[in-house]
Amino acid sequence: MRVPRGRGKRKAREDALAALFDDCYVRIARYAFVRLGDRAEAEDLAGDVFLKALEALDTYEERGTPMESWLFKIAHNLVVDRFRKAAKRKTVPLDTVQVTAESDPEEQAVADLEVARVRRALGKLTESQRMVIELRFFGELTSEEAGRALNKRAGAVRELQSAAIKALRNLLDEEPPLKEGVR
Repeated sequence: MRVPRGRGKRKAREDALAALFDDCYVRIARYAFVRLGDRAEAEDLAGDVFLKALEALDTYEERGTPMESWLFKIAHNLVVDRFRKAAKRKTVPLDTVQVTAESDPEEQAVADLEVARVRRALGKLTESQRMVIELRFFGELTSEEAGRALNKRAGAVRELQSAAIKALRNLLDEEPPLKEGVR
């Protein structure tokens, strides 16, 4: 999405950012969830991305990078900041956690283990392979958009994506998924 330049164009930039909120919020939250492993924290981070973008809107200049790629760069920076602050994170005692009636604890536990399995495998990829997978599949960016976010050509992104998928498959094959009936 092209955004008009100049200080007098703030309203147009705000409108462009608002339109991107509807298109990108869920994708940014998914991207953050893969990195953080916590759904609520990922949703908070996605909201923070748009808050940061709104605060920095006057300094935004397209320079060949669309606003959507800029939002994913902000998301990446916020994820890195969260990891830096992770040591200071407080824990919640297990006995204070509430389970709602509609949730199936066994089903949720299996899903959580499967997500953890994929996150471990993603953690074994190179940083650039992991970023390509996260941007392309969880952020749902095109090769061109991911390339702008990573400062790479679209062809290089596709090659890196192919290598990353192959490596991820090998890593997941080394650690088979939970089998039905084996908990």
